This record gives sequence, C-alpha cells and structure tokens, in this order.
Amino acid sequence: MNKKIYIYTDGSSKGNPGPGGYGIFIETIIGNSYKKKILSEGFRYTTNNRMELLAVIIGLEEIEKIKQNIIVFTDSKYIINPIQKNWIYKWEKNNFFSKKNIDLWKRFLYIFQKQFIIFQWIKSHNNHYVNDYCDRLSVEASKSNTLKIDHIYERYYNRNKLIQ
Repeated sequence: MNKKIYIYTDGSSKGNPGPGGYGIFIETIIGNSYKKKILSEGFRYTTNNRMELLAVIIGLEEIEKIKQNIIVFTDSKYIINPIQKNWIYKWEKNNFFSKKNIDLWKRFLYIFQKQFIIFQWIKSHNNHYVNDYCDRLSVEASKSNTLKIDHIYERYYNRNKLIQ
C-alpha cells in the first residue's frame, strides 16, 4: 500500500525573544484513507527559530513507525539550509560548538535519523493555505493563557544575560 506522510510546520514569536508558539498540520494518506492531525503549543519566552525547529521535531515525533517516507514543508531557511547543505553533520562533529539551540538540534538529529525525510521550502505568507494555517496556529498558541515554559532556553538566556 502506498503511504504518504506530509508534515507542514510553522513557528513564531512576538519579540525575539518573547512569547512564541508552533503550529503543525500532519496529513497521512494510505490508499483512499486520509487522516489529519493538528498540533500547536505556546511558550512564554522563546525565539522564532526555536519554535520553527520545535515544530519540525514535534511533527516528526508524532510519526510512530520508523523508516517512513515523509515530506516536511517549512518556510524556515533556518531549518532547510543546515539539512540540505549538510551543515548539521559538521555541527554534530564539532559538538555544535558556538551554535544556538543545541538541545533542539540534537533532538532533531535523533528523530531525523529514524525516518526518510525530504524537506520542502515554502515561501511564507504566500497564500499557501496549509502554511498560512500553521502560521495562524503558531500565533494563536503564542497568545494562549496557558503558555509553557521553555526551561532550557530561559535558563540559558538568563545565564548569558547575567554574564553580559
């Protein structure tokens, strides 16, 4: 049976850093069967890049079986370039020296290596209905009354803020 998995993602933050969120739309098509899953979550203090990367990670973690063919759609060059240009493997070899969001890049690599993934860049705010939907999800999530705490980022940011 021909199975297709499409994951659309977007992340946002109001202020950088500031309140942020992500939005994910997952489509699974098996023959004539169609399933969709929609996810979003907001954080009280984070960055746009963290939310973009976290959206991809959460979307991939939702796929329970390994070695699946997946297409991930994102409007983030922050995600696309390190993968398509193989920078991420150099970063990993150097233990992500002087890179931001090390915790998320390591988490991404762990899940990335379990699947067969193609990344497709989508221009943001260009009337792509699913990407625009994910953008709205991420913005709405960032405005939630129950924002989660991005403990790793806040701990890192506060430590560096004190040093500067």
